[in-house]
Amino acid sequence: LLIIIITTFFYLFTNSVIGKDKFKNLKSLLNVEQRQLIKKYIFPYKYISQQQKTIDIIPGLEQSIINYQKSMNGILDQSILLNLEFSKKESGEDIIITFIEEIKLSKNFTLKKYQLNSGFYYGINNRFPGSGFIDFYEDNIIILSSRGILAFKKDFENDEINFKQIKNNINEFLNHTSTENWFSLKDIFIFKNKVFISYTEEIKKDCWNIGVLSSEINFRDIEFKKFFSSNECIHSVNNIDQEFNASQSGGRIVYFDDNHILLSIGDFRSRFLAQDKQSINGKIIKININDSKYEIISMGHRNPQGLYFDKEDNFILETEHGPFGGDEINLIDVNKVGKVKIQNYGWAISSAGEHYLGKIDANKNKYEKYPLYKSHNEYGFIEPLKSFVPSIGISEIVKIGHNKYVVSSMVNKSLYFFELNKQREIINMDKIKVGERVRDLRFRNNQLFLFMEDTASIGVINLN
Repeated sequence: LLIIIITTFFYLFTNSVIGKDKFKNLKSLLNVEQRQLIKKYIFPYKYISQQQKTIDIIPGLEQSIINYQKSMNGILDQSILLNLEFSKKESGEDIIITFIEEIKLSKNFTLKKYQLNSGFYYGINNRFPGSGFIDFYEDNIIILSSRGILAFKKDFENDEINFKQIKNNINEFLNHTSTENWFSLKDIFIFKNKVFISYTEEIKKDCWNIGVLSSEINFRDIEFKKFFSSNECIHSVNNIDQEFNASQSGGRIVYFDDNHILLSIGDFRSRFLAQDKQSINGKIIKININDSKYEIISMGHRNPQGLYFDKEDNFILETEHGPFGGDEINLIDVNKVGKVKIQNYGWAISSAGEHYLGKIDANKNKYEKYPLYKSHNEYGFIEPLKSFVPSIGISEIVKIGHNKYVVSSMVNKSLYFFELNKQREIINMDKIKVGERVRDLRFRNNQLFLFMEDTASIGVINLN
């Protein structure tokens, strides 16, 4: 009887403090997944209560999900989620943000997570919750959802203050007839008083490429116009290789100089375009912000997800998704731009990865056309600084100090810290598990800001 009483008391007491700051040191020993499992199976009432609080914050979402689960055996309807996000945008209401928890990571890092509890419903990879991107303007953090919610917040770590929406016309440029996740916004970049947004643009019916919108920035109402649009496009059905994937599109925008931005463009799975000098696909291009004229900086890229121009050392670091394996970190020498032939990184001739399903009979013709040699140099291409086999779902890359960088990943749900030596070789790479897909990454005031798309959260890691 005494054992039962003590056990019951301990259970009720522990259940009452789950999710609070008590036992902070003990909880810090567990990762996010372990804590969620404990809540879910050992303290289910507490877990349900916390989930209900999240659902209550999102008006209308609970009933929509319940209705659809009844009709589709629990699979979320993308059209419902898309309409919810559009409705939230039209309402102009604040985007609610809530501090969730503080997580102790390896290497003595601590991650603070702030969840966006409304508006971010529609994901690029996951059906739910929504994906997003981060940038900064003056002292404000700016967030962009994959379907056009744009909002700002000044005092970020004060979660009693929500993000304020910025009215905009982004939806005029998005295709509303398809609920495919891959037709979405791809990045946001703010420079001086201008904001640039990349997206999958339908150039003509069922024919796609990456486009860029731009406008002067303000916090009330932004009227975007087309800034960059291609004359070429990849048809979703009628294309040479009979394959199409708009997730394989790139779309990263970064600063180059006061008159130019860099834009990454993927091959949309029309692999031959990466080696076609007349095509912008599979390329990094430099665009003049005054007249939208462009120059190809590098070629032979598959799906370039991350870009960083290191002005101090005059090179560009680029990350890209490989096929089945073969994610890459590449270095583009700016001193060679315009002086020698276009720097070529080999796709789809060379790659450390393989075509999906590997060297099976059905892929025989594909390997004849795109052999994926394991050496780049032997075939006249530039070797990656690093190839990841298996793939990590590589995403953004930022610089955090002299010769020090961080790259994020989605599949591995981790950050990779590394350095470059004088020979421009990667050394001292450390993997830091964060437990969620990291879609975007920014560095500001010695802090890393992560967009974590499994919970639609913004993570903050102080590097002091």
